[in-house]
Amino acid sequence: MRKEFHSNGKLLLSGEYAILEGAQGLAIPTQYGQSLTIKPTNSKLLEWTSLDEKQNVWFEGTYTLDSLKGISISDNAISSTLILLLKEAKSQNPGFLNDHNGIKVETNLSFPRDWGLGTSSTLINNIAQWANIDAYQLLWNAFGGSGYDIACSRHNSPILYQIVDGTPKVEEVNFNPPFKDSIHFVYLNQKQSSKEAIAAFRERDFNKNQLILDISDVTKGMVDAQTLTDFESMMTKHEEVLSKILGLPPIKSKFFKDYPGAIKSLGAWGGDFIMATGKQNALDYFSDKGFNTIFSFSEMILQNA
Repeated sequence: MRKEFHSNGKLLLSGEYAILEGAQGLAIPTQYGQSLTIKPTNSKLLEWTSLDEKQNVWFEGTYTLDSLKGISISDNAISSTLILLLKEAKSQNPGFLNDHNGIKVETNLSFPRDWGLGTSSTLINNIAQWANIDAYQLLWNAFGGSGYDIACSRHNSPILYQIVDGTPKVEEVNFNPPFKDSIHFVYLNQKQSSKEAIAAFRERDFNKNQLILDISDVTKGMVDAQTLTDFESMMTKHEEVLSKILGLPPIKSKFFKDYPGAIKSLGAWGGDFIMATGKQNALDYFSDKGFNTIFSFSEMILQNA
């Protein structure tokens, strides 16, 4: 019987890096995500096809169903990651994949892979749903990470996310600020390695408890902000706190000094998306610099969230 699973993409508005240490972060599920469809066959094989947002194939693999041995693979690195996830899922649920004579799997992204909105996390959550296992455990056993992206993949509202005593604590919040029309997301097209960024962060010497307090306070301030000015001050404070710890200049002072609004990095500093405030005409500033992928808050956040 055909089955289909879907997971939401994600953006972390506050808490990057610090969320790994236990700080509370604010994250939003996006309108963009990934689906996974399975169809039973009689091939005795696992046939996998991954499609991008333009319905172009970006990965194909054929494997034996019993041992997941590769027969035909279009990309070895992607295949290794996929098999790692499937074998980990199978270790958590030994019955996974056993009740089929053959399976054809198709994944469909609704966003470009290099946007950093959660190609991996949406896949992990979809596989976890399919295998009927814990998605957080699948993530941590296979890759590590905070897990906020897994939370976004399965929640349809903005969330506050925090790791408390090794356990994810997720709280849905009504983050729908009156100034949302002045919040925009600009894609910098500078893909960063989250693993490398996290490794570099963990090599720094800093007061962990103070970081948790500072960033958690900023997160609360963002959620509670009633004016754009208040929200911008939280964005700026967040940048200042992490700038000192990372030993890196805030992205506004480095690249966009003359921009009139506030700018905050999202994710690994220097890549993927930034959050910028300002009226619609202020965004011509970024277009003039060649950054043409720009979303309003309402265009990015999952609607009815």
